Amino acid sequence: MPFDAFFLSAAVAELRPQLLGARIDKIQMPVRDQVVFQFRGPGGAGRLLLSASPGSPRLHLTTAPLQNPAQPPMFCMLLRKHLSGGRITAVTQPPMERLVDLTLECTDEMGEKAEKHLIVEMMGRGANLVLTSGDGHILDCMRRIDFEMSDKRQVLPGLLYHLPPVPDKRDPLADSLASITEALTTLEGEKRLEKWLLERYRGLSPLICRELAYRLLGETDAQLGPLSLERREALAGQVFEALQALPQNPQPVLLKKEGRDWDFTFHPVAQYGSYVENEAFPSFSALLDGFYARRDHAERMRLRTHSLHKTIGNLRDRTARKLENQRQEITAAADRERLRQLGDIVTANLHAMTRGQARLTAVDFYDPEMREIDIPLSPQLSPQQNAAKFYKDYNRAKTAQRVLTEQIAKGEVELQYLNSILDELDRAETEQDVLEIRAELVAGGYVRDTDKKKKMKLAPTKPWEFRSSEGYLIRVGRNNRQNDQLTLKDSQKGDLWLHVQKLHGSHVVIACGGQKPSDETITEAAMLAVWYSQARESQNVAVDVTPVKQLKKPVGGKPGMVIYHEYRTVYVTPDPKLPEKLKA
Repeated sequence: MPFDAFFLSAAVAELRPQLLGARIDKIQMPVRDQVVFQFRGPGGAGRLLLSASPGSPRLHLTTAPLQNPAQPPMFCMLLRKHLSGGRITAVTQPPMERLVDLTLECTDEMGEKAEKHLIVEMMGRGANLVLTSGDGHILDCMRRIDFEMSDKRQVLPGLLYHLPPVPDKRDPLADSLASITEALTTLEGEKRLEKWLLERYRGLSPLICRELAYRLLGETDAQLGPLSLERREALAGQVFEALQALPQNPQPVLLKKEGRDWDFTFHPVAQYGSYVENEAFPSFSALLDGFYARRDHAERMRLRTHSLHKTIGNLRDRTARKLENQRQEITAAADRERLRQLGDIVTANLHAMTRGQARLTAVDFYDPEMREIDIPLSPQLSPQQNAAKFYKDYNRAKTAQRVLTEQIAKGEVELQYLNSILDELDRAETEQDVLEIRAELVAGGYVRDTDKKKKMKLAPTKPWEFRSSEGYLIRVGRNNRQNDQLTLKDSQKGDLWLHVQKLHGSHVVIACGGQKPSDETITEAAMLAVWYSQARESQNVAVDVTPVKQLKKPVGGKPGMVIYHEYRTVYVTPDPKLPEKLKA
């Protein structure tokens, strides 16, 4: 993520008016590497999130719901002891550093005013939160760094705090035109402009370096080697002006690829053309809060569903292998009629056979050309027993085909059901969704109920509800059992039911209220059916539409399974923005 020094400078400039003079009312640590300050200031109340996560270090206001652990971490208790009730007096950032120093005026144990600093280091894997006294001595930190971990810089309680080592690169805002001109005109060999910028300056992300190269030379991988001396001199002036203009008018921009959050920056990006969409946000905090809330939620849901996904995935794979073996067996059993014919031929030639014979050569009277064939026999059996063995194998194959046909039908239903569960797990949005899917699996005997203790019953989730452009209520089931409830119990016979064709997905019902929805409403409902299905990333998807009265639950059918015979099919491409637009 391009959370570089320029982006941080813009974010801090936006936060400073809201934080200066604010009093810290409450300190929380919802996860081990995040601290949240609830504050009240001249601009009102809010929550400031400080993250030292190696994968997402950041600082911004947040409105996301938080769940605190039952036992606060020791570092959280330390921050409460030193900073609760403190007032933020300064928010500073060293030039071109991904680091913010929050200066706070606090009260010590003796009731005297004392200055404290909470330093947020946002350097990727080295991200950290460090609490220091007014004289710079470290009180404690989120991640302690001793001599074994680093011989260049230690971060331990009692030591004097030192800034992280500055890379041997230039400050892009302090570089002069003459210095840039000399560097470009004396450069030898081949080098891309974006790489030259990245190696020369600190505080610039690779994304911004590529963007500067694209804007100045028309290509992200433009080479400096082929440029003439005059062109390099002109380029030096353009680089100088571009660097000086970077901090001017920063804009929070979310980059979206194929409708999905991809990246963010402080400046609109043109290097990707129409392949990446630039979506402007009203503030840097709103941009970061939304981006990371969605990403962290997706990661939490992945962790929540991991064990179930693995269990059901193994069951699905085992069922698929069993089905394949059964299909091979039934293919072999399909040639059972030949066993009966061979038994007839052996029976007709019993007079010409003797015990211990290993092969019978006889006329195949089932062959229109009456050709001779060799029939292998068991020498240990008598002629009559060899004939009986062919009939016995014939009857066994006949029975096997009947049993295998039944087992394959059941296996296909089982495989379809397990795939539907995996699809539900992929689309689960809340912890309650996961709990309901697990309860369904426990009831079906697929997983064990590991917690036998009496649990507090959670209110069951309700189907997603949307309003079409015409005002019709559209409901979408979240899981198999909810699909059954929605389709077979809560809907009227005249309502319209929609489902993607031959794929797993949610049941969608248009509450018609005795009226006939227009094609616009049906199209919107069909797009919702595709969005909440396996076909979310596809185009021109077939969706079946039929009145609810046409649906029936098959005898012994798994949750979420229905059958229907009369329907019509519409073809739609999902719109990622439609669910939010139509949300009731």
